[in-house]
Amino acid sequence: MTKAAICTIGDEILIGQIVDTNSAAIATALESAGIRVSRMVSLPDNREVIIESLRKLLKENDIVISTGGLGPTKDDITKAALAELSGSTRYVDNLEQKEIVRTILHSRGLDVLESNLAQSLVPETARVILNHLGTAPIMVFKIGESVLYSLPGVPHEALGAIPDVIEDIKASFPLSGILHRTVMTFGKAESALSKLLEPWEDALPADMHLAYLPNTLTGVRLRLSLYGNGSADDEKRLENELCKLKSLLGDLMYSECDDTLENALGRLLNSLGKTVSAAESCTGGEIAHLITSVSGSSAYFLGSVTSYAVSVKEKVLGVPSDVVEQYGVVSAEVAEAMAKGVRRLTGSDFSVSTTGLSGPGGDGVNPVGTVWVGVDGPLGARTCRFNYHNDRKRNIERFASAALNFLRLYILECR
Repeated sequence: MTKAAICTIGDEILIGQIVDTNSAAIATALESAGIRVSRMVSLPDNREVIIESLRKLLKENDIVISTGGLGPTKDDITKAALAELSGSTRYVDNLEQKEIVRTILHSRGLDVLESNLAQSLVPETARVILNHLGTAPIMVFKIGESVLYSLPGVPHEALGAIPDVIEDIKASFPLSGILHRTVMTFGKAESALSKLLEPWEDALPADMHLAYLPNTLTGVRLRLSLYGNGSADDEKRLENELCKLKSLLGDLMYSECDDTLENALGRLLNSLGKTVSAAESCTGGEIAHLITSVSGSSAYFLGSVTSYAVSVKEKVLGVPSDVVEQYGVVSAEVAEAMAKGVRRLTGSDFSVSTTGLSGPGGDGVNPVGTVWVGVDGPLGARTCRFNYHNDRKRNIERFASAALNFLRLYILECR
């Protein structure tokens, strides 16, 4: 199988001044093309380090893609390092890239400086892929049995170069068929999921692999991969194992693509032609925000009440004052009354509510991080208690995710 390494160059990445988004985009494109990414590294603006690190990566991989260090300023030293690495003794002028440099600078109303034009100079050992979005060309070096692609570090230029680089790779390397299937789950932690799936996972064929990718807000993303030749038989075998996986997961699974709970909830409500409303206290509108972040949510989301104060819970949602006094604001009884109240108020088919303690202060009864979620619908009202141990912002986000999933499971039961 063709292997690749991705290398970002620049002190600004190592000191945290900028976030490396190029590597993720390049890795995604390589995997889609059937190339397995073996390593990702970040290097400083140091000639010796760049040369030695790239030399090592080239020995271990068929392809190395680097980004960064190709600008017009003195700290951009990648081109000189690549010239030395590839054994180049002189530079040649790429006239097509030079013309692109002039066009770009003129379009921006900038003077054409010699330092800008010098970016069209490339080591004689380099083959050029034109960069139509910037001034530094993509340079391709054949070093030993491996190929090095040097891309600009500016994100929109690097992203723009990826399709041309992938096409060049396809013309030069035998590519295998890496097949991926993604399943989104919510409701079990990574360790619990692993225990549930252990017998099935242990029986997977040697060329298949299951990856666990947890996210506290969207759940655990499971990626089932097959490293084969992309044949119809591979597709069939992968689908067969995916069916087994889905059967084991049941309602823990909410999507078969890289997805969010709010998207999945929206599709479910649309498929049933039903509507929903929300009554929020501790989540402060986060649930409404998530639901309405989905395009087309007006078809199923009627509205919400952010009933932060007890008086709003009582006067707007109709939560009985004696229920608040007897059970406390953070209770199953209040969550239930809130869900019933907002459903009655809006006329929605389903409703969801939250009341809890996001922190840092508590109520002396419930621990900080406690939330009661209520739902109401054709099967009557139900409640569930969750507890998390994060800061205030993260608790609010996790409360909202738990509420969306609790609502999703309730709606599934009502189908």
